[in-house]
Amino acid sequence: MTATLFTGIAELVTNDELLEGADHSEHLGRLSDAAIVVQHGLIVWVGPAAHAPPADERRDLGGRAVIPGFVDSHSHLVFAGDRSVEFAARMTGVTYDGGGISSSLDATRAASDDELRALVGARVAEMRAQGTTTVEIKGGYGLSVKDEARSLRIAAEFTSETTFLGAHVVPPEFASRRSEYVELVTGEMLAACAPHARWIDVFCEPHSPHAFTEEEARVVLSAGRAAGLGIRVHGNQLGHGPGVRLAVELGAASVDHCTFLSEADIEQLAAASDTTVATLLPGVEFSTRSPYPNARHLLDAGVSIALASDCNPGTCYSSSIPFVIALAVREMGLTPAEALRASTVGSAQSLRRHDIGTIRLGNRADLTVLDAPSYLHLSYRAGVPIAYALDPIGSHES
Repeated sequence: MTATLFTGIAELVTNDELLEGADHSEHLGRLSDAAIVVQHGLIVWVGPAAHAPPADERRDLGGRAVIPGFVDSHSHLVFAGDRSVEFAARMTGVTYDGGGISSSLDATRAASDDELRALVGARVAEMRAQGTTTVEIKGGYGLSVKDEARSLRIAAEFTSETTFLGAHVVPPEFASRRSEYVELVTGEMLAACAPHARWIDVFCEPHSPHAFTEEEARVVLSAGRAAGLGIRVHGNQLGHGPGVRLAVELGAASVDHCTFLSEADIEQLAAASDTTVATLLPGVEFSTRSPYPNARHLLDAGVSIALASDCNPGTCYSSSIPFVIALAVREMGLTPAEALRASTVGSAQSLRRHDIGTIRLGNRADLTVLDAPSYLHLSYRAGVPIAYALDPIGSHES
């Protein structure tokens, strides 16, 4: 495969704090008038354009900014149906309690494989058009052995970051048989889904009658770990609860939502910052009228944070990481630089990946271009479609 030289980069954000000659004042590793050489889908050279080596091809990006591709580490893309009426009801004051998830089951179960595949493909394309180059995709809208297994098989066609979420909620047919459903999730369903998954997740939320208790969640996650899956947790979304404590106890890579945190939760997350990332999902707070997490307080306390979309049919049907960044800056106390790092290298950490989220030698050439001279425009021009994933750059996956 030929080497391609990208020039005309007004500002390059690398997230590489060891890059010589870069501006490291905001931990972004920024270069002005920069160039990148890509070969075999990997970064093989980064530096000032004046020092760029020769290459087989040359592409001029016309004075635009380039950043690492966004890493969306929390999404639910395998679903059919529409819940816009539910959103409209919340805007009039109806409270979200997790029960709406079951309303997506019938449509998802009724959809054919080809229909679900087309829906997921369109959503992944929508994400790439807004700068996302890596996406984690969860199941959780089939909640039967057959439907969860096929959800993950389809998700795996688009990403290697697939998550078994049979413990999303207790489906209606098991409402009076919770223990039987936990046995199904940790037995036959796990066996059918584990070959297609890298992670296991659970909605641990005592404030919802539809989600799972701390003990139920521990059983599910322990079974997933025994099957070789990494651990993720939906926690502390609807109120104070055990999600963070459980995630830290089990060494989860990420605990997601973290809307309601006690000081004890924050201390635990800070102590586990090398292991467990707090993934914040401000699009959910926007869509449910919930309070936003105080990301400034988390960072100042030493917590590792990530930002992701939680694109799903009920509580945040948005696939836009630029929108998430704008919310994090406006509502959660982050600087534009901190929000950018959280949505790239922070989310990569939550997936325990070192080959994405940073533009450095040997990493994947997942690059996002901004129709702007600086990354600051991501939050400065909120709602304007200025970000897109750079194609073609050799082999890539979402």
